[in-house]
Amino acid sequence: MAKIYYDKDADKSYLEGKCVAVIGYGSQGKGQALNLKDSGVNVIVGLKENGASWAKALNDGFKVETIEKAAKQADIVQILIPDEVQPQTCYTNKVLENLEMGNTLMFSHGFNIHYKQIIPPEYIDVIMVAPKGPGAIVRREFVQGRGVPNLIAVYQDYTGHAKDTALAYSQAIGGTRAGVIETTFQEETETDLFGEQAVLCGGVVSLIQAGFDTLVEAGYQPEVAYFECLNEMKLIVDLIYAGGITHMRNSVSNTANYGDLRSGKRIITEETRKEMKKLLEEVQNGTFARDWLLENQVGRPFFNALSEKEAGFLIEKVGEQVRAMIPWINET
Repeated sequence: MAKIYYDKDADKSYLEGKCVAVIGYGSQGKGQALNLKDSGVNVIVGLKENGASWAKALNDGFKVETIEKAAKQADIVQILIPDEVQPQTCYTNKVLENLEMGNTLMFSHGFNIHYKQIIPPEYIDVIMVAPKGPGAIVRREFVQGRGVPNLIAVYQDYTGHAKDTALAYSQAIGGTRAGVIETTFQEETETDLFGEQAVLCGGVVSLIQAGFDTLVEAGYQPEVAYFECLNEMKLIVDLIYAGGITHMRNSVSNTANYGDLRSGKRIITEETRKEMKKLLEEVQNGTFARDWLLENQVGRPFFNALSEKEAGFLIEKVGEQVRAMIPWINET
């Protein structure tokens, strides 16, 4: 079992007197930057000059600089922009030349370090602090006196205090309130990519679409199929999220529980598990990373075509009508 670190294990002195540059002000950047500021950390936000987020960060009370200037002023640089634009758009052209000996380069996802799209110089620390929740939740839980669990990892420990910095940063954004698990850049990256593809996004979406299509093709009303295969997914996931799989099974009807135990493995077959292993191999050997990077280099033709196609599926059109019947849907 993994060791879990809490507030008592972190020493905030490793951030004292230091400047943290948060590069990017999307959901995660905003959440982390605000939490750092409320924890008394000296924070600047690095952005494309006069970009869409510039005014937002200023309005939230931050000193905002270009990425180059923010990196030059900072002791710790936390890069929180999308994976595919980090290497060339940000790191190579704007951050690298401004890193000084003993600085810390940070990430919240290990993709570019693990797949060597970013090669850090030897004279800095390289760490990861990865909240296991979106930035809005990281912020909300911090404000309420709680926190979102974090993963931390050390890729390069030039100063001998890289882990101390990671724990101090995690404490400053609220992670050590909930608990912090130490991992590696490799483990975080590979499990994250696999989980997204096989279960959380790819697997769940394809399962929902297949169930919906099966009912509609059998002559059932699309609206009823939507409720049964998509809308009620949240009810089940919420039960699993709150108490685990056994809790969910104890909370649904006996009929539903029996159907689960009897039929689930007819859907997730041995062939499905073999495909999951293939997906994992593609993540581990870099095939997925290579394909995604190449896709971005040529303007995302496959990505854009499939996204447009699936946005036009019947389940999406029916969903708009059904959600209009549930005005309180975003309040739950």
